Amino acid sequence: MIGDTLVLLGRSLRHIIRSPDTIITTVLMPIAFMLLFVYVLGGAIQTGAGSYVDYLLPGILIMTIASGISYTAYRLFQDLQGGIFDRFQSMPIARSSLLWAHVLTSVVANLVSVVVVVLVALVMGFRTGADISAWLAVAGILTLFTLALTWIAVIPGLTARSVDGASAFAYPLVFLPFVSSAFVPTESMPGPVRAFAENQPVTSIVDTIRALFTDRPVGSGIWTALAWCAGILVVAWGLAAMTYRRKIS
Repeated sequence: MIGDTLVLLGRSLRHIIRSPDTIITTVLMPIAFMLLFVYVLGGAIQTGAGSYVDYLLPGILIMTIASGISYTAYRLFQDLQGGIFDRFQSMPIARSSLLWAHVLTSVVANLVSVVVVVLVALVMGFRTGADISAWLAVAGILTLFTLALTWIAVIPGLTARSVDGASAFAYPLVFLPFVSSAFVPTESMPGPVRAFAENQPVTSIVDTIRALFTDRPVGSGIWTALAWCAGILVVAWGLAAMTYRRKIS
């Protein structure tokens, strides 16, 4: 299975390399939001932190991943409609290898997008006191979060009836950081909104990454963030695997 998955992963990555507009499109919106919030709205937002771009970046990284995984659903839908699934099913390869290739492609593509956004943030003045272990922890959290959202993306990729339907599911995920601590402290929000913001996954993940970037103690927040990522991953993987089995049976 591993060998089959690596071969198909190479196929998917070659498609992305030949169509770099996928990654460009994925990073354009987060970068545009970062420019807007830092240079237009940042002066009016009180975060109690030093540089607003330092406060903002963790949320932008989450938004980058949320917007990027829509392409996983799109590519999966295209393969399904184009008959690639049926063709590969007739070959002596592991049935799950095609699905895993799409998932790993999503992880690679989204991490490349994250690196691009971080580089732009550095140009805009982002600075961090994080050491190598903190950066590795951030990379681990973002990778786990990408895996979790990618398995969610697999479900509409397998079940959608149109291209728009395959990618539209990502819109609520892109919106979720706006109702979190990604852009403003939750203390500034009205009661019901604050309650939701403080108890949804994006806030715990953003707060943990922000603490790692600023070299502050992460406390129990990191376990909450990891629990959200792991929980979403397990549920989404189970539903996606069940949907895939029904689709190819």
